[in-house]
Amino acid sequence: MNWGNGIMNKKCIITAAVTGGDIVPSQSPYLPITPKEIADEAVRSAEAGAAIVHVHARNPETGQPSSDSRYFEEILGSIKQRSDVVVCITTGGNPTMSLEERVRVLPKFKPEMATFNMGSMNYGLHFIAESYERRKKEFRFEWEKPYLESSKDSVFKNTYKDLEYILQAMEENEVKPECEVYDLGMIYNTSYLVDRKKLRKPLQIQFVLGVLGGAKAEVGVLQFLKNTCDCEFGRDNYTWSTVGAGYPQEFYLGALSIIMGGNIRVGMEDNLRVAENRHAKSNAELVEKAVRIIEALDREVAKPDDARQILGLKGRENTNF
Repeated sequence: MNWGNGIMNKKCIITAAVTGGDIVPSQSPYLPITPKEIADEAVRSAEAGAAIVHVHARNPETGQPSSDSRYFEEILGSIKQRSDVVVCITTGGNPTMSLEERVRVLPKFKPEMATFNMGSMNYGLHFIAESYERRKKEFRFEWEKPYLESSKDSVFKNTYKDLEYILQAMEENEVKPECEVYDLGMIYNTSYLVDRKKLRKPLQIQFVLGVLGGAKAEVGVLQFLKNTCDCEFGRDNYTWSTVGAGYPQEFYLGALSIIMGGNIRVGMEDNLRVAENRHAKSNAELVEKAVRIIEALDREVAKPDDARQILGLKGRENTNF
């Protein structure tokens, strides 16, 4: 592969998604919940090799996903004091949050990057509750089971009007969108916004595969979506990363992404296991495994400032935390 060709770079960016809004605390005793735990996990992930950390917040008493600015403020301030890692804040939150709740982090904190979900979809988590029922397992908190079950009759809403609203907030606050693509139609939604000059190249595309309601986490699927992006945007006009939800998809598809010149996201938001029969005790363990794969495939692990240059970010000094 010619690393000097176009937008591809020999340096591979690792993103660590440290807690997410879909996993419930009962699924792993190691899931960070409090602002301190989330910040600590982000810093450890950066020390292990992550150039970017993806941040959600949770209620520290219950572990429930939260959009409360107080929690974000504690998390973001703590990370910035201790690390130069790039912070990518969620605007997805979870399907139970309103659009306004999801987006208010942008004007308040003005991060370098934020996720940008590229369309509406079914986002199924109910199968987790069904699995617990079959195995007669108990949930740690009362909210977890109804939260998971409610996804069977809900839609993760991101209409064209919503997308334009989020993009306007990103533009006003100089936030780089990370376009989250869960299936083929979301590539065409992205192209629609590019054609209308709402979204500017070079893009950052993240393929999120393996979520119930989106495309499967399979090799052929990733290759097809990547080829579609090449046709729609031109391979020199976007950078890209891959999320494979679950184990071993996180590492199998991540390795393919690395081979193809892309980047990789790991972390407890997407996958709780570092081996088939072993929970990761920290996000750093997942990052360390990604580092080993990158180095084995003769690419280099990007530092935070490498990621800023590759992605065209404004710099941590221009954030509001």
